[in-house]
Amino acid sequence: MDELKVINPNVTRKSREALSHGFAVWPTLEYGLPPAMGDFRWTEELILSTWHMAGTGRPPENGLEYRVGRSGGGFDVLDFKFLPQEQWTPETKPISLAIPLNRRGEGREIEISVPFYGGGMSYGSVSEQVMVARAKAAEAWNTFTCTGEGGYPPGLVPYKHRVITQVATGMFGVREETIQYAPIVEFKYAQGAKPGLGGHLLGDKTTATVAAIRESVPWVSLFSPFPFHSVYSVEDHRKHVDWIKTVNPAALVSVKVSTPHDVDMVAVGSYYAGAHIIHLDGSYGGTGAAPEIAKKNIAMPVEFAIPKVHGYLESEGIRDEVTLIASGGVRTADDMAKAIALGADGCVIGTGDLVALGCTRCSNCERGRGCPFGLTTTDPELQLLVDPEWGMERISNYYNALSVQLEDILRRLGLTSIGELRGRRDLLVYKGE
Repeated sequence: MDELKVINPNVTRKSREALSHGFAVWPTLEYGLPPAMGDFRWTEELILSTWHMAGTGRPPENGLEYRVGRSGGGFDVLDFKFLPQEQWTPETKPISLAIPLNRRGEGREIEISVPFYGGGMSYGSVSEQVMVARAKAAEAWNTFTCTGEGGYPPGLVPYKHRVITQVATGMFGVREETIQYAPIVEFKYAQGAKPGLGGHLLGDKTTATVAAIRESVPWVSLFSPFPFHSVYSVEDHRKHVDWIKTVNPAALVSVKVSTPHDVDMVAVGSYYAGAHIIHLDGSYGGTGAAPEIAKKNIAMPVEFAIPKVHGYLESEGIRDEVTLIASGGVRTADDMAKAIALGADGCVIGTGDLVALGCTRCSNCERGRGCPFGLTTTDPELQLLVDPEWGMERISNYYNALSVQLEDILRRLGLTSIGELRGRRDLLVYKGE
C-alpha cells in the first residue's frame, strides 16, 4: 500500500502546534477514514484544550481553540459584544461568580462559588472512581455533583454534603437514607438527549455491584420508563415535591426537564409545585450511549429554550424566586456565559468533566469494556485506571480554568458579577451566515 497522506482540513495549524506541546492528534487519512477524536461539537481542539486546562488550570496559550466548536449552530454561532479595553472592569476590582440556589425566601440557603455544578452521571454509566473524583472536586470548589439515576455508591457517602441525589423514573437505588443525605434532591422527569425514551443501561454494564445498588438483577439491561407514571399534572408533581420535603425537610428540590415546545409552561408549573431549581436539559448533551436519532431530532436546542423560559417566568413575576440552570452541550466557559446571557442563572457540566479525565468522545459508552480510559465503565479492572485523587485534581484544574475565563469575559463586558450577565441578550451577537 502506498504511504497514506494526511489531508484532513480539521488538523489546523493550531492542532499541529499542539503536537509540539506533547498532545496527540489523530488526523483523518486520505482514504476517507473519519477522525478518531472528536466531532463537530467537541472538536479535536476543544478536547486538546480541555486536557490542557485539566493539566494546568489555565486556558491554553499555544493557539488552540478553546472557546467554540464547528457545529455551525447553537452557542458556536453566538459571540459577545465586548467593550473597548478602556471600559473593561479594572483588574483591581473583584469579580463574583457565586449564585444562590434557593431564591424562594424560605428554607435552606445554599450559595455555590461558581455558576456551575456537575450533572447527573449514574453509577453504571460511569465508574464509582469517576463519581468520587467529581464529588471531591465539587467539595474543593464549593459546588455540587449529582448521582444520576443509578443509586448512591458507598464511596460518595463521605462527600454527601456535596452530592445531589437524583430521583428518576426507574427509581433505581432511591432509598430514604440517600434522600436524607442530600442537600438537594433532583427529580429527572426527562433528559434532553433522549426525551420520550427514558434511560437505558445495557446488560454488560449491569455488574453484580451495579445491580446490588440499583436493586436489580445482574447482567440484565435496565430501562427507565418515560415518564413517571404517577405524574400527569402540576398537582401530581406537587405530591412528589411534598414527598421529598417530608423525608428531608431541609433539602432543596431541583426539577430536571427536557425542552419541549411548552417548556415555559412546565417551568411555571414546577415553580408552583414548590421547586427551587428548574434545570433545562437541551438536546446536545448525553454520553456516547445516547441515541443520535434522539439527540438530533426531538428536543428543542437549549439556546432557544433558555430565553423562552426566562421571559415567561419574568412575565409571571416569579423570575427572581427560582434558579434556572441550563445543560445540554455546555462545553466551555463561553458556552456558560452565553447561556447566562440568554437568561439562565448557571449551568451544569457533564461531558466536560469526562473530557478533563481523558475522554476522546469515541462514543462507545454503552459497552461494559468499551471505554479505554476507565471512565464510562463498570468493569472492575478498567475502572481502576482512574484514581479519584488524580481525577479530583484534573477536574479541579478544569474548573479553575473555566473560572479564569468567566472572570475575563465579565471584565471585558464591564461587569462585576455573574448575576449582572443574566438575561443580557443585548450583549450577544449572532455571527452565523
